[in-house]
Amino acid sequence: MSTAQEIRATLEPVLAPLGLVVEDVSVSPAGKRRLVRVLVDSDISRLDVADTSSAVPPLSLDAVADATRAVSDELDASDVMGQAPYVLEVSSPGVGRPLASRDQLRRQVGRLVEVVHQGGTDTGRLTGVGSDALVLEVAATKKTPAQTLTLDLDDVQRATVQVEFTRAGTAGDGADAQTHADTDVDSAADIDADTDDSDDPSALEGDH
Repeated sequence: MSTAQEIRATLEPVLAPLGLVVEDVSVSPAGKRRLVRVLVDSDISRLDVADTSSAVPPLSLDAVADATRAVSDELDASDVMGQAPYVLEVSSPGVGRPLASRDQLRRQVGRLVEVVHQGGTDTGRLTGVGSDALVLEVAATKKTPAQTLTLDLDDVQRATVQVEFTRAGTAGDGADAQTHADTDVDSAADIDADTDDSDDPSALEGDH
């Protein structure tokens, strides 16, 4: 078992009470230290299997900070990292990270997503993700009418959330189009005894 796999196995039971799962772990050289990156996200295993369309809120800065403390404490208490010093970075997955698993797609319901599948590439509003298929609402263009696509998950090669800067209000509610950046902040909380991140509210410090 590699160090990354050992770290994942060590952290999963610690993050579960926080309603989080480990999405990815990587370990890479960083000078005389190692850089340990841990990606965490919401645990959606408790969602009703019939619920394919409810929105899953993105992780808050507070949730990432709580995860960072739990990860740091557990790695310090265990021997999985050995004696060599390391820098720890805990964050939620960024917008540009490819979505590969069913759970990753399910968390993005309601978002604008580009989906590459066996039949081509389509971009639309992800309105549902079931156990074996997803539903994509593709807006009309000058050349093609609006359409609803149901794609087998086995046919999906990859998907990526698209950044939205304008999104119209719900029809009939009188809302004007609002301009905003619909993005997930990569809320990294770095732990490095040699780095002064006191001006960053998401940063925590510690010796490793």
